[in-house]
Amino acid sequence: MFTLATLWIPFTIVAALGQVARNAMQRQLTGPLGTWGATNIRFLFGFPFSLIFLAVVIAVTGDALPWPTAAFWPWLLLGALSQIVATGLMLLAMNDRSFVVTTAYLKTEAIQTAMFGFVFLGDHLTVLKVIAILIATIGVVITALRPGGEKSFAELKPTMIGLVAAAAFALSAVGFRGAIITVPGVSFVTAASYTLVFGLFVQTLVLTVYLLARAPDVLRKILGMWKPSMFAGFMGAFASQFWFLAFALTAAANVRTLALVEVLFAQGVAYYSFKQSLSARELSGIALIVVGVALLVAV
Repeated sequence: MFTLATLWIPFTIVAALGQVARNAMQRQLTGPLGTWGATNIRFLFGFPFSLIFLAVVIAVTGDALPWPTAAFWPWLLLGALSQIVATGLMLLAMNDRSFVVTTAYLKTEAIQTAMFGFVFLGDHLTVLKVIAILIATIGVVITALRPGGEKSFAELKPTMIGLVAAAAFALSAVGFRGAIITVPGVSFVTAASYTLVFGLFVQTLVLTVYLLARAPDVLRKILGMWKPSMFAGFMGAFASQFWFLAFALTAAANVRTLALVEVLFAQGVAYYSFKQSLSARELSGIALIVVGVALLVAV
C-alpha cells in the first residue's frame, strides 16, 4: 500500500497517462484551430473542470476556501507564464528541421528541474536520486535520437531552443510547486486543487486575450467545436490535477523524472498499435529509463 510519502508515485503515473490522452485530442484539433488555438483549449475548457474539482475537494475535506498569500502570486505567475513560454518554444521546435535533436534536449527538463528546485525551493535530493535522474534522462535522449541526427548537435539553434524550452518547463514545475506549498491551513489536496484553478485562470486569460488581439476567428472556431474541445479540456484539467497533487507531496524533480514513463507509453503504443519495431538503440534507451525510474522510486 502507498503511504502519504509515496502517493506522488501513482499520482504521477495517472497524470502521465492523462497527458497522453490530452495530447492525442489536441493533435486532432490542431488542424482546424491552429497550434495556439488547440493549446488554449486545455486552459479555456479545462478551467471550468478545475472549479468542479476544487468544489468536490472542499466538500470532501471540509477545508475552508483559503485566501492567497502574497508569496503565492509570484510562484503562480512563474509557473503559469513559464508553461506558456515553454509551449511556444516547443511549437517552434516542431517547425525546426532538427526537431528530433531539439526534442532530445527538451528531455533535460528533469535535470534542470532538480537544479531550479534546489536553488529556489531548497528541495533536497540524495545522491542516488540525482544518479537516477541522470540515468533516466540519458535513456530518453538515446531513445529520442535517430540515425544521422547526431550531426545536428553542432547546430546552435536547435540546441538553444531545446535547452531554453526545457528550462521554461522546469521553471513551470518549480513555480507551481512553490505556489502549492505556500497555501496555508489546508490539506495538500485542497492546496493543489486551489493552485490549479488560479493557474488555469491566468493561462486562459493570457492566451484568450492574445487570440482576441491576433486571431479572433480562432476563438469563434473554438466555440464552434465545443464538444471535442470539452473532452480535451477535461483530460487536460484531469492530468494537471494529478500533476499538482504530486507536486504537493515531493520535489518537482522527482515528479518530472518519473513522468518520463510517458516515453515508455508512447513506445508501447507505437509497437502494439502501429507494429513499429524497436531498434537496439531504442531498447537500450528504454532499459536506461526503466533503471533510472526504478532507482528513483526505490530510494
